[in-house]
Amino acid sequence: MQEPSALGRIVELVRDLRRRCPWDAAQTPQSLRPYFVEEAMELDHAMAHPDDPGLRTELGDVMLHVAFQIALAEERGAFGAEDLTRAVEEKMWRRHPHLFPPTPPTQTGEGGHGRAQAGEVAPRPAHARPSPPPSAHDNWERRKLEEREGASVLDGLPPSMPALVMAYRLQEKAAGVGFDWPDVTGPMDKVREETEEVEEELRRQERQERQERQSGRVAEEIGDLLFAVVNLARKAGCDPRAALEGANARFTERFRAIERLAAERGIDVGSAGLEVLDGLWNEVKGGNRR
Repeated sequence: MQEPSALGRIVELVRDLRRRCPWDAAQTPQSLRPYFVEEAMELDHAMAHPDDPGLRTELGDVMLHVAFQIALAEERGAFGAEDLTRAVEEKMWRRHPHLFPPTPPTQTGEGGHGRAQAGEVAPRPAHARPSPPPSAHDNWERRKLEEREGASVLDGLPPSMPALVMAYRLQEKAAGVGFDWPDVTGPMDKVREETEEVEEELRRQERQERQERQSGRVAEEIGDLLFAVVNLARKAGCDPRAALEGANARFTERFRAIERLAAERGIDVGSAGLEVLDGLWNEVKGGNRR
């Protein structure tokens, strides 16, 4: 008997849990959603901080959730692990034609020529064409669009995706069909333009009544500025989320250093005022150039 695959063993484990554990038996795709989001975020954290043991653990937790969804799909007769795997294979074959050229028609048993019977997919070769061109990502987005005839290139992004990541992926998808600047000059100019528009809107609202200042125009302009900064990061080859995480970490480290320095000098942070705190900030920053 053939040894079950690694994923197959986890799916079988879930089947067993569903048979014998009341909690596991009661789960549905909907009830597992918050747990999957939690595990995905934990995996994301492990990926951001090089830690192979932690990465292995978190990947295992995500695999368990994948196996759980497969087992639930089997129970309702929707699909199984093999269907899932074959769908992934076929998608990757379609989107990498430089590696997997179309499978030629198969010979029929009667000497004629024809294609594989419905439901049959011939294995693709593991080689065929030269390495992908520099525009492989652009081709990927175009192929996805071709597969979804009539759809928008921006379709497929989950609405619950964090806003910073959503901005990056929207821009990346649009760039995949040619809607993009050739270098960082355009995005840099756009950041300057959006900054000026924020300043202009703030000055305009300073001249208006308070009730009118709550119209949301400032939020709109700042949103445009943030979107432009994300685009600049993308064109500079920088992950904006990782960049912001780094800035958050540096700010946290420096501000805590301010608190420690203030405590050493008997300064009350809560009442010290901006001038004193700014002086402490400059001391800390000067002693820790990061």
